Amino acid sequence: MNKSRASVTVESNSLQVAVRAIGNSKGVVIPKVILEQSGIGETVEMLVEGGNIILSKPKKVVREKWSSDAKNISQAGEDKLVLGDFANHSDKDWVW
Repeated sequence: MNKSRASVTVESNSLQVAVRAIGNSKGVVIPKVILEQSGIGETVEMLVEGGNIILSKPKKVVREKWSSDAKNISQAGEDKLVLGDFANHSDKDWVW
């Protein structure tokens, strides 16, 4: 028997998996079927709530596509200032 494999016990809707040493930390192997059902990919959000460790798919990053969106707006010629130039009077010595 391969001792490096996680032991998995199915009881009703839950699984028991072994907690393993990983360097100075500990970890678990998440079975493929659980990953498929959850939709979790390469990264997770982790939090502790009421003594439970909760893993979930990361929320969409707010600024994830800002760079490509700004480039598309610029290429479409729609990147003019909405409020116009609002420099301060004392800024006249600045070189841009």
